[in-house]
Amino acid sequence: MPVTSRGSRVGRRVAVGVVSTLVVAATGYAWSQLHRLDAGIVTADIIPPAAQVPDAPAGQPLKVAQNILLVGLDSRTDSNGNPLPQNVLDQLHAGSSSDGGDTTDTMIVVHVPVGGAAATAISIPRDSYVDVPGFGKHKINSAYSRARAAARSHLQSTGLSGPPLEVAADAEGAKSAIAAVSELTGLTINHYAAVNLAGFAALSQAVGGVQVCLKAPVQDTYSGANFPAGPQTLSGAQALAFVRQRHGLPNGDLDRIARQQAFLAGMAKNVLSAGTLTNPSQLGALVDALQGSVVLDQGWDILSFAQQLHGISSGSIGFVTIPVQSLSLATPSDGDAVKVDPAQVKTFVQEQIGSTTNSASGTGTASTPPSADHSGGVRPIAVTESAAPPSSGTPQQPVTSNATGCVN
Repeated sequence: MPVTSRGSRVGRRVAVGVVSTLVVAATGYAWSQLHRLDAGIVTADIIPPAAQVPDAPAGQPLKVAQNILLVGLDSRTDSNGNPLPQNVLDQLHAGSSSDGGDTTDTMIVVHVPVGGAAATAISIPRDSYVDVPGFGKHKINSAYSRARAAARSHLQSTGLSGPPLEVAADAEGAKSAIAAVSELTGLTINHYAAVNLAGFAALSQAVGGVQVCLKAPVQDTYSGANFPAGPQTLSGAQALAFVRQRHGLPNGDLDRIARQQAFLAGMAKNVLSAGTLTNPSQLGALVDALQGSVVLDQGWDILSFAQQLHGISSGSIGFVTIPVQSLSLATPSDGDAVKVDPAQVKTFVQEQIGSTTNSASGTGTASTPPSADHSGGVRPIAVTESAAPPSSGTPQQPVTSNATGCVN
């Protein structure tokens, strides 16, 4: 069986879930909670042996640069493969259990260099039209669902059914998503994590909400977003609506990515500086939320990894988005997609994370940490940013700092 359950299963908005996991500090109470988390998280055998990295001695700084794929699944199932109750879906404005399609609506590669004191989070628009290994050219968010559907059909024919069938199919979908991202970025993915709709809502509540800022009021019946302009603190279903909205935004998915990045920046700031790690109630709630929503690759020793992240702070996590050439590329069977140039994307990725040797393979021995750069490079997490819309046939303009700190 490709998936090993240690208490819970797969999910959606992984970006928040794993950022929360990465920043847990080694205080006595926090460390005990990490052990509790490790005992109750689900793992899946999805990383190829060649991409796996050896464990380093506990307590020592990260000795090997690593690339982590965070995905947010448009899944209406709980951690055990069962449909989420309709009342929960109603709260989340998620339709019914048959809506969605197990696509990866959020895809972020987090590069952690040697030393573990910094990170670069690279967002990939979900509609990027790319080569999906084994399936041809399609939107990258369908890599998961296409492989999952094919695997589910085959496994069902062998007699597998119920939650075990869903969990096994999820693992095959994860492998396909990893392959597609690796093909596009040139990075070897060393680790993987995912979280679902309900899990994201629980995670945002566990940290007491996250402050965001909107340039203008928004109202969207699809996501349930209904917010005034200006700063506000969001959690639960409201937080999910904030990061899910794309209808009615000037730049569509690029604006949604800017929101996700702003929310993650606020989330990391809360966890790192607001006493979450020393507050027994908040930390316990955070671990509970992670246990109920996150799946990690089987070879990831999260306890050891957390120990290796020495000195990481909110100012040392940078967010960028890959360059795109058009938001309206006509495709033979997938409707309008986002046009990207794989060669340009690979070059951009290497510029962001530094040394080609240690970042592309995940096995380097040196790395240049990200620094503040408002001309297209890695920016510190403390700056809230938005992506400029691309012109047809031209590269996306670099993400620039927004003076108001607000997003669309």
